[in-house]
Amino acid sequence: MKEKVGAEAKAGGDRAPARSFRDLIVWQKAHELVLATYRVSASFPKTESFGLTAQIRSAAVSIAANIAEGFRRSGRSDKARMLNVAQGSLEEVRYYLILARDLQYGGNAEIDGLLEDVSRLLNAYRRKLLTPLP
Repeated sequence: MKEKVGAEAKAGGDRAPARSFRDLIVWQKAHELVLATYRVSASFPKTESFGLTAQIRSAAVSIAANIAEGFRRSGRSDKARMLNVAQGSLEEVRYYLILARDLQYGGNAEIDGLLEDVSRLLNAYRRKLLTPLP
């Protein structure tokens, strides 16, 4: 199946098929989330360098990496499985952000918005992959 770029996957538009994972809006938003996670975690205490900072960054990178890996998978179910792994990593990031706030390490509205965007896009993309073709 050819992945569609942008909102086409949701709306069924006539945009060109994605040639690379970088063409996928869900990957672009996930990459923005990675960058925001790095910015937020840069202000964590130095004592967290090998703890929470490393964990949250690794989980955030995993979201975008699993979307990229899934892009080249040949079967729809394999693609959907990789998106499910990305969803798990997204929830891991969500928890780490809750923990960071509870520890008073900070956080911001930008990252919350990105989490919601990526979650919504992942759900829509995965649902489309799992919908039988007409």
